[in-house]
Amino acid sequence: MNAANDYINRIMKQIQRKHANQDEFLQAVEELFYSLENVLDKNPHYIKENILERLSEPDRMISFKVTWKDDTGFIHVNRGYRVQFNSVIGPYKGGLRFHPSVNESVIKFLGFEQILKNALTGLPLGGGKGGSDFDPKGKSDGEILRFCESYMIELQKYIGSSKDIPAGDIGVGEKEIGYLYGAYKKINGNDPGTITGKPIALGGSLGRKEATGYGLVYFMEKLLEDNQQSLDNKRIVVSGAGNVAIYAMEKAIEKGAHVIACSDSKGFLYTEKGIDLNTIKNIKEDSNHSLEEYCKFHSDVRYVKGSVWNLQENYEIALPCATQNEINKEKAKIMLTNGVKYVGEGANMPLTKEALTHFQEKKVSVSPAKAANAGGVTVSAFEMSQNSQRTQWTKSEVDTKLKQVMHSIYEQTSNAAKTYGEAGNLVYGANVAGFIKVADAMILEGKN
Repeated sequence: MNAANDYINRIMKQIQRKHANQDEFLQAVEELFYSLENVLDKNPHYIKENILERLSEPDRMISFKVTWKDDTGFIHVNRGYRVQFNSVIGPYKGGLRFHPSVNESVIKFLGFEQILKNALTGLPLGGGKGGSDFDPKGKSDGEILRFCESYMIELQKYIGSSKDIPAGDIGVGEKEIGYLYGAYKKINGNDPGTITGKPIALGGSLGRKEATGYGLVYFMEKLLEDNQQSLDNKRIVVSGAGNVAIYAMEKAIEKGAHVIACSDSKGFLYTEKGIDLNTIKNIKEDSNHSLEEYCKFHSDVRYVKGSVWNLQENYEIALPCATQNEINKEKAKIMLTNGVKYVGEGANMPLTKEALTHFQEKKVSVSPAKAANAGGVTVSAFEMSQNSQRTQWTKSEVDTKLKQVMHSIYEQTSNAAKTYGEAGNLVYGANVAGFIKVADAMILEGKN
């Protein structure tokens, strides 16, 4: 056992003891750490500086009670969170997730991933994340407003345009961000750079809603180009029915791909003809109904209950855009029999450890979330710049800059993989490129 492996094992055991039963967080840390053995072996000063332990411990983990009244006057209690993980490159930056599955482990895993994701953008941003186990589904606008106001009363103590800048995530769209920023302003006055993902009328950026989905496709486009291919005529399956999935489908279709299946939490649509995106938008963006409604408008389609990754049809590209660990080893095996060659992670950590290993063993190219879904935080940073300059860029300007950043992230990721002897392994390359940027900055700063 070499010094690097011994160091990784020792720190991993400490983290497992300290953060016992936080499965999502431990999964994210383990996946990063064990990909860095060669980097640590060639750069022993990272071991001397104890970078792994320093990186894996949040600067602070904030947890608080959120009470709010429903429309009948009944008082509910939820738990709110914010993790401020690492600010060595810039202020903490990361979204807020409102979903019943949110707990400390989920928030810490998302915040940990955000450190390297933000580093890969090349923008001066640190890593953070937040949210609550509040479920906005089925709630009235008044109930969501009252929850957001109560949540922000506590959160506003810890955020600011040069300190910590939240944004949206699952369950937190423009409406929720508008309510959150309105509550912040009542207490602290106008400071639009404090939160991103705002509606355009409140200082938001054009192109923000589309950014994560578009960015994912721009990353995949560059990967295919590197392999002398294009998206034209590629058959694609997408999971999820939120902004990431919808706008990944939109850009992929624009590039000539055929999206043959997409899903929501209850089931999935399959059509050999290709998904009609306008119908999807009408169902999900305008009314948030089940995708099963699609069948009322199109006859050449079938709706199936369950996971889209159980679909048994031929396709080359999978874009999981729903949630963490949605693809396990069994589903990965089905996808391989369907001919999948490329997986682009639109969601954060959508593959279980076993699924990722299986794909890599079978030479499937996996584009990891910390690289491929960085479009959202990229345009959030653009929004901060526009707020600071008191200006607004055109949608075309935003899109051009987004594409440049996503192509740059691909190049960094691909080059790092080649440099450390793992050419083509983008999961490895993203871990290495992001880690080195953050580790070097930590050493330069001296105290983090």
